[in-house]
Amino acid sequence: MSGTPGGSEGAGAAGGGSEATGAFGPPPAVPRTAPVLPPLRRSRVAGASGTRPFGRWRPTPYFVFGGLVWIGITLAAWAHPVCCDAGQHAAVVERLKADLFHPAHPMADLPGAGSPYYSPYALAQALFAKATGSDGWTVFRLAAPVNLLVLLLGLNAFVKQFSRRPWAPVLALVFLVALWGTEPLRWSGFLGLLSLVSVVGYPSTFAMGLALTAWAVAARLTSPEREFPATAWAKAGLGVLCGLILLIHAISAVAAVAGVAVLVLTRWRGWTWRAAAGWALVPLAAVVAGAVWPYFGVFSLGSASDVLDPTHRPLYRELVGRYWLVALVGLPALALRLRRDRRDPLGWMFLVFLVVACYGWASGHYTYGRILGMTAVVPQVAAALELASPRPWRWWRTAYGAAAALAVCLGFLFAQAGAVLPASALPKGSARPPDWPSYAWAAEHVRPGEPLLTVQRMATRSLPGFGVDMAAPVWSDPALAERDRAARWRAAHAYVSGRADAARRAGIVRRYHVRWLLLSRYQRLPAEAVVVDWSRETGEVLARVPGGGGERG
Repeated sequence: MSGTPGGSEGAGAAGGGSEATGAFGPPPAVPRTAPVLPPLRRSRVAGASGTRPFGRWRPTPYFVFGGLVWIGITLAAWAHPVCCDAGQHAAVVERLKADLFHPAHPMADLPGAGSPYYSPYALAQALFAKATGSDGWTVFRLAAPVNLLVLLLGLNAFVKQFSRRPWAPVLALVFLVALWGTEPLRWSGFLGLLSLVSVVGYPSTFAMGLALTAWAVAARLTSPEREFPATAWAKAGLGVLCGLILLIHAISAVAAVAGVAVLVLTRWRGWTWRAAAGWALVPLAAVVAGAVWPYFGVFSLGSASDVLDPTHRPLYRELVGRYWLVALVGLPALALRLRRDRRDPLGWMFLVFLVVACYGWASGHYTYGRILGMTAVVPQVAAALELASPRPWRWWRTAYGAAAALAVCLGFLFAQAGAVLPASALPKGSARPPDWPSYAWAAEHVRPGEPLLTVQRMATRSLPGFGVDMAAPVWSDPALAERDRAARWRAAHAYVSGRADAARRAGIVRRYHVRWLLLSRYQRLPAEAVVVDWSRETGEVLARVPGGGGERG
């Protein structure tokens, strides 16, 4: 036992020395087979990433599934014929492209001063059209993937403020496009798959993507684990973003601003007079951003809501059929969140949005029903967060997940599948995107700026996209008094009904500078009109009318 322990250990290992009977007892048994050790991994040394500056990038589940949804909805939107309000939005691009500083009315042979359609979104589209030489319809189609990308990025940013689980945004996206109800709803501002295919190119879709982004920014600024301080510049930037949403789509701004307010009030813990003064920068910046816009007065738009209210009344019909699936899956998740935390922002956002929607119904201002589109997003996100929780799950969570999967399948099959599946693969009577005819055949003869008289619903909403002016615009606009618009429609109906004599028809032509007439196959052609062309698809007739005066300069 003489020498150091290390020397004795070495001698014993080599030749079985006195260590075997030493005071330390017998040596441990040596296994015949050496254990297999895991391979050593090189630790990343700081500063050694110069050979791989971006590191090893792996796509997240949301990048994969969100990319597939982005491609699929874009292709579906391009495959279906444009319809509904697409002509109006294409017309705005055409008017701004013709005159950036003093655009004409989007649909009539009138000045366009005060029209809310001339937003920063439309101005950016017009600048793109002038730079590339594109027409309004092309810009409208190209806006679809851009708007959808903003929406997907906004949803991802918002969900990540509540969960870092990689599948939470994926589930939120699935619920967003499929979890609504079994009664289909096609309306701007509602993000079901059937609606998105038709309205993804609308400014409202872009505005809703910005609204989700504003919610994400507000949640990040009020998070106790925020990575950067809630500086005055950050709050002012959030206010400018809210002002931008107000200018692009004022109705969507109601949900955006209300959501930001709820997030700030429920998540900010250190309330003092100084903190309140700092957060006052958000509404102040929003007001300034809206006030400096030169094309229209954003704060005068509330007076025009009375005219739009009858149009939005159908949003309050069939509420159970349109939303029962999202209520069945999303409301338990919201209730559970409020039980865990009475200040949960998602639960309070849903309650505030619901109060706004109820106010619209009770007061008769049905335009506020547009907030129902963003109201449904909140329980969809809450359900996604609940189902993205780590496993193992308890039995009730497993049952909840199965119910959510069944609800998604039902919602997709009965209300959303018509957007992407052929009619032969759908249940009988399933809704599909509108199949409107094209009016390019008429636009080949009518030059931009020439007024056309018609009472055909599809033609009135489509032809302005080609730069054609309507003698009787279909939609209300602050740039045209509602009384005058109603008078134009009465004159148009009188002209095509056959009840007006030749003198009255000539007066209508002179007053509204009518150069062209478009009639259905069942309407009688006036004696002074000369047929120029007709549609092989719808049977509508395009005729020239003499004595209408000059076109818009």
